[in-house]
Amino acid sequence: MKKALGYLQKIQIAVGGIFLCIFLGSVVIQMACRYAGIAAIWTEDVSMYAFIWAAFMGAAAMVYEKQHFAFTSVSDKLTNVKLKKILGIVIALIMLTVAVLMFYYGCRVTVQFWNYRWVSIPDFKRGPTWLCIPVCGATSALYLIGQIVEDVKDLMKN
Repeated sequence: MKKALGYLQKIQIAVGGIFLCIFLGSVVIQMACRYAGIAAIWTEDVSMYAFIWAAFMGAAAMVYEKQHFAFTSVSDKLTNVKLKKILGIVIALIMLTVAVLMFYYGCRVTVQFWNYRWVSIPDFKRGPTWLCIPVCGATSALYLIGQIVEDVKDLMKN
């Protein structure tokens, strides 16, 4: 399971990187068009939604690394390894609740806005732009479940 989650995280980082490149490319095109006096209003929407996708993919990928959320003020003061693991499980359960809610409400928002059209590119639907929310919630939940399973296994050994 850990290997599959690691592979999924690598894919998610790659997707986030691709969207970050799209964001940077559209910003460069927007700057060049403004300098040349050409109206390219589509670049604003593309850059905004690409950045949102990059941010959500990066956020979920960092949950796998335990880098996205860090509550270290309490755990740094604990010297008992077992208590640190228990605290880690509690924090992961709280984050899992948020991730499940993000998935659920992200699905609802995506369905609700699926057929809305972009203002600058009317041929594009807005649904895929909202899809990053449930994807982030689902992958974050998977990563957190994997972390909880590993922590429980470690607690059972000791």
